[in-house]
Amino acid sequence: MASMAQAVRMALHYGEEHLGVTDIFGEDVGPPLGGVFTVTQGLKTAWNTPLDERGIIGTAMGIAYAGGRPVCEIQFCDYALNVMDLFKVAGNQRWASGGSFDLPIVVMTPTGAGIRGSIYHSHSFESWASRLAGWKIVMPSNAQDAYGLMLAAIKDPNPVFVLLPKALLRVRDHRLIPGEPADPDELSRMIDAPIGDRSNWQPNWPELKEYIVPIGKANLVREGTDGTIISYGRPLPLCVQAADELARDHGHSFDVIDLRSIFPYDWPLISRSVIKTGRVLIVNEDTEVTNFGEHLLRRIIDEHFYDLVVRPRTLMGKHIPGIGMNQNYELNSVPQLGTIRAALRELATDPA
Repeated sequence: MASMAQAVRMALHYGEEHLGVTDIFGEDVGPPLGGVFTVTQGLKTAWNTPLDERGIIGTAMGIAYAGGRPVCEIQFCDYALNVMDLFKVAGNQRWASGGSFDLPIVVMTPTGAGIRGSIYHSHSFESWASRLAGWKIVMPSNAQDAYGLMLAAIKDPNPVFVLLPKALLRVRDHRLIPGEPADPDELSRMIDAPIGDRSNWQPNWPELKEYIVPIGKANLVREGTDGTIISYGRPLPLCVQAADELARDHGHSFDVIDLRSIFPYDWPLISRSVIKTGRVLIVNEDTEVTNFGEHLLRRIIDEHFYDLVVRPRTLMGKHIPGIGMNQNYELNSVPQLGTIRAALRELATDPA
């Protein structure tokens, strides 16, 4: 019953031991902190860099060109915009070489709202990332998927973004990662660094096993007939909760799709669900102008126009420069349980 942060840490440890990870690095990634969200505590290849996002990505590319397999971190996705040109170069490499030169780098970065991080620590990055051809992009909504997607990203010969929803990093999964102890307190004693002096601390890693979530494979979290909900990351658990409440209180049932991979994405699952329900709502917290959800909406209209029984719709973040630290500002900037529930009820009851 690991938290998402613990799951990522265990995946990185497994990568060091079994998948050839050579370097894990970024701002405060190494000891003593082990990352702002503790996802790199106790890892033997973790080291600290200067506060220089361009240097981090350039170093990762150099290590990969030299035959290494690096995992690097941009401390918050808000600062990934400092490196867009290098991201573009990294995405070009395998394609430009005709597949002769792999570029197996993983860039992980916390993304999204939900922690009242204000304007410099609350942006979403998946829509920006989806425009970078040559990259694969994944975003888990739970710890088990975080573990499986990280291992898939490490094994992939392409550059991969692993976007970690900040608001879910401390949320525990009800399912166990293979090899994880069943007692969450025991897991904490084994792999969580103590508060205070850590100079002599070493983790006691469980005997973890490989578990892969294939990049490009979505998860049908709930099944129903009254509509299709497509989401990922922080809003996904809210979509599940809203769907469950409407099923209980009003008898409406929904297909809830956890996309998991932004690119490549699971179009066959989306397509089957749209044909079945004829009603679609896409939910994410990125700003609503040139949002990745708009791409999905366009493709659904292009390929399933005559399968839709009501207009497809989206629920996304407000198009504002940043999310305020005040809780009221944040709650009114990105989708919340109440707005998702209202949008779902409207979708289910809209007359065909």
